[in-house]
Amino acid sequence: MKRNVSVKQEEEEDDAVFGVKKEGEITVTLEDEEEETGDLINTREKLHYCGSSGEPQQPHDVEEAEKSLSTSEHLKKHLQRSTGKRTHCCSDCGKRFTSSSGIKIHQRTHTGEKYFSCGQCGKSFGRSCHLTQHKRIHTGEKPYTCGQCGKSFGQSGNLVSHQRTHTGEKPYSCGQCGKRFATSSALTLHQRIHTGDKPYSCGQCGKRFAASSTLTLHQRTHTGEKSYSCDQCGTSFATSSALTLHQRIHTGDKPYSCGQCGNRFAASSTLTLHQRTHTGEKPYSCGQCGKSFGRSCHLTQHKRIHIGEKSYSCGKCGKRFAASSTLTQHQRIHTGEKSNSCG
Repeated sequence: MKRNVSVKQEEEEDDAVFGVKKEGEITVTLEDEEEETGDLINTREKLHYCGSSGEPQQPHDVEEAEKSLSTSEHLKKHLQRSTGKRTHCCSDCGKRFTSSSGIKIHQRTHTGEKYFSCGQCGKSFGRSCHLTQHKRIHTGEKPYTCGQCGKSFGQSGNLVSHQRTHTGEKPYSCGQCGKRFATSSALTLHQRIHTGDKPYSCGQCGKRFAASSTLTLHQRTHTGEKSYSCDQCGTSFATSSALTLHQRIHTGDKPYSCGQCGNRFAASSTLTLHQRTHTGEKPYSCGQCGKSFGRSCHLTQHKRIHIGEKSYSCGKCGKRFAASSTLTQHQRIHTGEKSNSCG
């Protein structure tokens, strides 16, 4: 059953797991998941709130222990939060916590202990709340509903992220270029543009990616998996987001609008690229000559000048080119087609 949820902070578990936080903050853990094909960032945000216990017990016992904190223990933890006193220190990494239960939960990240197991698929988790969240994948339960548009979510953190689309809030800022983001995971992905970091590697071809979701999409090029089919024309797609974008061809829906010129677009990623024509932003820079570009594909094409790579070949005469657009122009010599020209 869906219910309207006004998401608010829950202090105890945040303190237990992450240490003391400032009043009014919401602590979140972030995971990459697919959202929209073509978007640089495919992220969802999780707000973890659950009971805590680090004792190696059976799941049922641990859940009971998580609910059994006495009033005096609550008072003690509240006073610790108020004073910022973190008396428990992790011997492995030095991180400090306000409660013994908090450090015990944290230590599972070092030991890899996972007491909570899914009865349907066998996947195990270190915390009961993570198992509860996982089970919603199987049940399809989405208990958190946006009060403004009615969209529902399986995680409260996803609702928090979604609500920022209504408020326009972007609390995370890039230290290098000042660009702001609605989620810390979006900021992390953005920062990889500056650093060039690509931590996710394909086991089959070795190609590397900045986001795990992009790797997942890439891997389907090897498997050929296309699970999502258009009910209007039958075209199949590797992701649900790709299907959604395709369906806008049939409906003509263009939900993304440029605030400066009013142009509308079917994909948010296309709007982002368009907005750079107004701002002049060029986030992709060549490491050899320093030239900057507004799109990563343009940087890729530019790099071929330095290495002499010519990946595109004419089927009629065999001449090779560094860019597909240059090949297209060349092919008009054979077809007699006239390209558009001014004057």
